[in-house]
Amino acid sequence: MNKHPVSLTVNGDQYDLLIEPRKTLLATLRDTIGLTGSKEGCSTGDCGACTVIIDGKAITSCLMLAVSANGKEITTIEGLSSNGHLHPLQQGFIEKGGYQCGFCTPGFIMASKAYLDEIPNPTEAELRHALGGNICRCTGYTKIIEAVMSAAEAMRNA
Repeated sequence: MNKHPVSLTVNGDQYDLLIEPRKTLLATLRDTIGLTGSKEGCSTGDCGACTVIIDGKAITSCLMLAVSANGKEITTIEGLSSNGHLHPLQQGFIEKGGYQCGFCTPGFIMASKAYLDEIPNPTEAELRHALGGNICRCTGYTKIIEAVMSAAEAMRNA
C-alpha cells in the first residue's frame, strides 16, 4: 500500500512520517511515535479513551485518520506536564482519586482540558454534560467530576 507524507506536531515536537492512508491517528501516536497514553477502548469513538486535543478541540483519535491530521497541532496526555510538574488536571485526578484502573483517565483529562480551556468556570451539570462522551467502568464518575472541578479552580487561581 502506498504511504503518504504526513507532518504532525505532537506535544510541540515535529514528526514527518510516511503513513498508510488507512492508519488512524491513535495507531500512529501509539505505534509509530510511541506515545501510549491514549488508549484504544472501543474503536468506534464511543468511549473517549483515545481523546487527544487537535488545534484546541478534543477529538477521538480512533476515528481520525493520521493523514487527516496533517499539519495539525496535537496534544496528548504526555504533553500536559511541563518541567516535571503535573498539569492541574493530572494532579486533581491523583488528589481526588478520579481514577481506579486508569484506562479511561487520559481521555477524561484531555476532554476536560479542552473543555476548561473554553469554559473555565463550569457548573457541575455543564461539566457532566461536556464529559458525556467519555465512559468509565470503574469509578462511578463522582470522583472524576470532583477532580475536574478542583482542577478548574486551581487553573483559575494560577
